[in-house]
Amino acid sequence: MPLSSYLGNTRRGGGWAQSLLPSSSPTVKSTPKLNSYRKSRKRTALINFLLTNFFTIALSLSFIFFILTLLFFGIPRPISSHFKPPSVTRRITTRKPVTRKQPRLNSNQTSAAVDITTKDLYDKIEFLDKPGGAWTQGWKVSYKGNEWDTEKLKIFVVPHSHNDPGWKFTVEEYYEKQSRHILDTIVHTLSKDPRRKFIWEEMSYLERWWRDASEDKRESFTNLVKNGQLEIVGGGWVMNDEANSHYFAIIEQITEGNMWLNDTIGFVPKNSWAIDPFGYSPTMAYLLRRMGFENMLIQRTHYELKKELAWNKNLEYVWRQSWDADETTDIFVHMMPFYSYDIPHTCGPEPAICCQFDFARMHHFFYELCPWGQHPEETNQKNVQERALKLLDQYRKKSTLYRTNTLLVPLGDDFRYVSVEEAEAQFRNYQMIFDYINSTPSLNAEAKFGTLDDYFQTLREEANRINFSLRGEIGSGQIGGFPSLSGDFFTYADRQQDYWSGYYVSRPFFKAVDRVLEQTLRASEMLMAFLLGHCQRPQCEKLPMRYAYKLTAARRNLALFQHHDGVTGTAKDHVVLDYGTRMHTSLQDLQIFMSKAIEVLLGIRQEKSDQTPALFDPEQVRSKCDALPVRKTISTRKGTAQSVVLFNPLEQTREEVVMVVVNRADVTVLDSNWTCVQSQVSPELQHDGSKIFTGRHRVHWKASIPAMGLQTYYIANSFVGCENAKPVKLKFFSKLSSIQCPAPYACSKVEGDTVEIMNRHQVLTFDVKLGLLQKVTHKNGRQNVVVEEIGLYTSSGGAYLFLPDGDAQPIIQSGGHLVISEGLLMQEVYSYPKTSWEKTPVSHSTRLYSGGTTIQEFLIEKEYHVELLGRDFNDRELIVRYKTDTDNKRIFYSDLNGFQMSRRETYDKIPLQGNYYPMPSLAFMQGSNGQRFSVHSRQAAGVASLREGWLEIMLDRRLVRDDGRGLGQGVTDNRVMNVVFHILMESNVSSTSNPASNPLPLSPSLLSHRVNAQLNYPLHAFIAKKPQEISVVTHSTSFSPLASPLPCDLHIVSFKVPRPSKYSQQQLGDPRFVLMLHRRNWDSSFCKKARSRCTTVANEPVNLFNMFKDLVVLDAKATSLNLLHDDDTEMLGYTEQFGDVARDGRVIIPPMEIQTYKLELRPQQ
Repeated sequence: MPLSSYLGNTRRGGGWAQSLLPSSSPTVKSTPKLNSYRKSRKRTALINFLLTNFFTIALSLSFIFFILTLLFFGIPRPISSHFKPPSVTRRITTRKPVTRKQPRLNSNQTSAAVDITTKDLYDKIEFLDKPGGAWTQGWKVSYKGNEWDTEKLKIFVVPHSHNDPGWKFTVEEYYEKQSRHILDTIVHTLSKDPRRKFIWEEMSYLERWWRDASEDKRESFTNLVKNGQLEIVGGGWVMNDEANSHYFAIIEQITEGNMWLNDTIGFVPKNSWAIDPFGYSPTMAYLLRRMGFENMLIQRTHYELKKELAWNKNLEYVWRQSWDADETTDIFVHMMPFYSYDIPHTCGPEPAICCQFDFARMHHFFYELCPWGQHPEETNQKNVQERALKLLDQYRKKSTLYRTNTLLVPLGDDFRYVSVEEAEAQFRNYQMIFDYINSTPSLNAEAKFGTLDDYFQTLREEANRINFSLRGEIGSGQIGGFPSLSGDFFTYADRQQDYWSGYYVSRPFFKAVDRVLEQTLRASEMLMAFLLGHCQRPQCEKLPMRYAYKLTAARRNLALFQHHDGVTGTAKDHVVLDYGTRMHTSLQDLQIFMSKAIEVLLGIRQEKSDQTPALFDPEQVRSKCDALPVRKTISTRKGTAQSVVLFNPLEQTREEVVMVVVNRADVTVLDSNWTCVQSQVSPELQHDGSKIFTGRHRVHWKASIPAMGLQTYYIANSFVGCENAKPVKLKFFSKLSSIQCPAPYACSKVEGDTVEIMNRHQVLTFDVKLGLLQKVTHKNGRQNVVVEEIGLYTSSGGAYLFLPDGDAQPIIQSGGHLVISEGLLMQEVYSYPKTSWEKTPVSHSTRLYSGGTTIQEFLIEKEYHVELLGRDFNDRELIVRYKTDTDNKRIFYSDLNGFQMSRRETYDKIPLQGNYYPMPSLAFMQGSNGQRFSVHSRQAAGVASLREGWLEIMLDRRLVRDDGRGLGQGVTDNRVMNVVFHILMESNVSSTSNPASNPLPLSPSLLSHRVNAQLNYPLHAFIAKKPQEISVVTHSTSFSPLASPLPCDLHIVSFKVPRPSKYSQQQLGDPRFVLMLHRRNWDSSFCKKARSRCTTVANEPVNLFNMFKDLVVLDAKATSLNLLHDDDTEMLGYTEQFGDVARDGRVIIPPMEIQTYKLELRPQQ
């Protein structure tokens, strides 16, 4: 995201004293001396023996030492290479010995020992925003001058160009205007001088350029990569957001980019470059480590945290997961110290000076001139000494913020190096300065262009020679001399009170579409794998092969939206529509593929052409990219039935109350054996105060679907021997207008000020006049206050920033419509509330389910219909707040990328907006008595606990202003949308530590994990296009691929064929399928089996060879998460057992770990 729009703004930082020098190495204690007393005669004999056999003894000792070295460190490996082929082994840095424990099989997760936690930083920092002089957010940096006498300063200037795949322009517009020319420029200018270097990050642009490039350009590009002049850093499809993105999508986008890069150029990245995401998640560090990455670079962290880390020379550290006691997740991180990644803020602490060395800002270029008034000038023999010394002074000052004398200086900005003239200006001027520095030995410095790998390799070499560790520092076995850190870097603030918590919610409609595309892609990849796995002849490969490129396109469209201006909602309106159109197109393609795939798996479609129209429609379809899905209405005539096929994408058998929409109430539900199924019917509701009922009906029944399988049900009209679906009883309350009772339901008026709905586990009490939840009573008689409140903030923020003007004000007034539906499977309270506006911006439903053996009966379902449309809601932000009696001390827990939890604490020393945090899928509070209040979401949101017992979640925001971060517009393109939460209230069954005194994150319960999985991986329903006569079915009605359901805490992240279009071309015996498993960690102080419906957990090994019912696993090979490193468990940080799977297929996964296996499958004979 460009920063030129606010470079000149006044920024206030902190004023601290001069930086401290590196502390000396800790003193090593001497080992106890051996007892030296010997009798004189024995000493003389020993000396004579040693002298006589000196050479024999020395040779023997040398040989023993050599053998021990081999055993301890392994056989020496060649110098690292990114390329595959040739088959050169990746470099493994020599490590300190680390005690490795056996995989943890219980669910009481151990915690990591680290030097720094981000919680400790927040506790310590006062957040006073003190001005720091030239370095506004720091202090006046100085140095003595003798710091480089024994170890010269090694400066790596790293040219780069940050190319957003969509922001102010669409990805295609940017490509045509700038990115294609930048890549042309790189190839041209680097080829002229081998001393020139460059790094590139986004594969979305590189793949697009590669399609257009000539063979000569392609060859030149490849050669530049191979000779080390050009490094691909990160190599994902995009530089993904880290707050809203789900870990499934992050893995997909990095893998898509890395695999394309390896297939095309033969290069495998090992250094990550993330200069523009708005805050950073440890999930990203974990995923990169398990993909074989060695180093990371990050930039946008809170300016006060940067200052604290810089003061203590901790800007470079080893990032460790908070749950990792074994140090297997460690990855080295470089944090940039200053305000931005542009040139004025990267050469040193004084931007007015650094800007003079951005030679693209000279007058004949089109970039903004330096806002500090001093502009760059061409370097020549007359001024080179003065210029070099001024720049070297900045380099020296910057280097004092780090421990080593190896310095990284990025040289670039957004969409830079767009022309050869611009690139030559940078390379020419800097090379002249470098030549002067390097030819002047008294400066004790060496400067040159470099890549990220040049920097990290030199830094590691220096850290191996010199001990930079501080006394008592835990550090890491990966690399010595640096502290270890755990935690995340949210919420980001770049200056003053400007916290970037608005983007957690901006464009929530498309945040929801993102998750729908994710779960549809995951389900489609599963079906593709089953189609090809069960295929024994080329004829049955036609359907998968025809849709292979559409699955690739879907992966890339999903990957593109993970960009840090995509899923964040921080792009211009037409760019958001472009993202939305791409996702919508892929959703339609995937749904058509799935509808045809289920026909094959059920034996309906066999030798038919793959171009034959599908017999099924998806139960929900979208007319356009920015419209809510519409449910297909089932119309049945007498004597006919409409089949409904349900696909369960989860790895456990699923019993769930499901719903379809019908055009008449007198219908019956039958299972695949034509047996009657108990069902209920209720009127469909809509957000319309004058007409609440649509005239259609909802049919609910309890379905049972095998793990990763299919099950058929029938909606029939007049089936002899079966009762029709039982109508619900309706109750009304309305002061707006009268509500007409729809046929065939029995209706009555609500009596009293409160109303209740219940199932066998809980009773919900509502305020009738407000239509809002008041309390929850549990079956044991315990009551919990849960006061629901819907409010609006007045705000002056924009797409990025949340800048509230005071607290949110409640908007619900007494009066409005209330409809209560009481049925045997689902009870519901629907509220169309009265507000100050003629058309209320929100209506909502609260549902309880029954069913005997479902997960649903333990949860409360909340669905909010939001229409924040029109000028009345300008500069307003809509929230829902649950005010409970949980004594949480304003401490709560929110998830990071759907992968792990983070402990959150509300601080008075930072403003309200700084106490908002990302909530990709879950947030919960826990009281001192062990009672837990959880809210699960199916889309990314923002969450806070501003007062004790309160949990508030932002639903939508409409803001007219631009917030000064370069976008140039507000956020006023709101869409009609539905937000669904699943609320869970639990009590622990064993004692646990008080959250207020426990600094570590808590884990969800097993039940909570299952609730989250069912919400985020819903059933996929398909309805036959034509009704059929009620008769015997000639094809199979179910598909059950697993030999048995997997343990409840084992999740299949993906099961797919990663290269479906190349499936037939791959050699036999080369594994063509991929299975990725995640062992979820759960809080064992909560009930394990009774409520979660679990029979097994993954304490015992899972055998991959016996996993499938009708498929034989011929081969299993452990690999990295990006599928590019097979069996190299040490490099990936896994335990040794991970690589042994090929022998017997037995897999033990420690809690929290994700492990990936390449499989070869054949149909069972």
